[in-house]
Amino acid sequence: MSFTTLLRRDLALMFRQGGSLGAALSFMLAFVVMIPLALGPDQATLGRLAPGLIWLALLLAVLLTTERMFQQDHDDGSLDLLAMGDLPLELACLAKALAHWLSVSLPLAVLAAPVGILLNLDTGRILPVMLAMVTGSLALSLLASVAGAVTAGLRRGGLVVPLLVLPLYVPVLIFGIAASTGDLGPSGSLPSLLVLSAIALIALVIQPWAAAAALRAYFR
Repeated sequence: MSFTTLLRRDLALMFRQGGSLGAALSFMLAFVVMIPLALGPDQATLGRLAPGLIWLALLLAVLLTTERMFQQDHDDGSLDLLAMGDLPLELACLAKALAHWLSVSLPLAVLAAPVGILLNLDTGRILPVMLAMVTGSLALSLLASVAGAVTAGLRRGGLVVPLLVLPLYVPVLIFGIAASTGDLGPSGSLPSLLVLSAIALIALVIQPWAAAAALRAYFR
């Protein structure tokens, strides 16, 4: 099985089932709707906190779908076939992470900024927020796939995944919020956006090896 074949197969399965994106989007909308009830109706407060709240909603929504990244393949035996196939396990892990990003994290990142209007997000910040979230969502999926690979054989892996991945999400959250709170420029959000891009590139390099090592430890 080639890299593109595996990527198309995972994308077809995720879009055909539709459960991951639907559940994550429902969670994000519920989170955004409940926040004004908890913080109160002060529009200035909501507008000031909107970028951070949207990022938190995206992070938790992506985390909600992490367990299924490898668990389903483990349950039906596909993971064993991938481990014994001609495609290097590192590329197989990268394909699954990219499929998760394209089918779940990326749509959520694109929709998160318009949803932020419900939190009184300034319309002038929609573009910086969207750029930061599209970039950061790639890092979120890549890092989540490592935690998903570590817990692939655990029956209660969904309880362990947050403990593993949340510390890795902290830099993404910090620089993602910083890149969402200013204008696109050298004195605004551009430096934070560049750091966020660097984090995504580092995760892209590290993820295949880390996820494959976790799966190989499971097969031993």
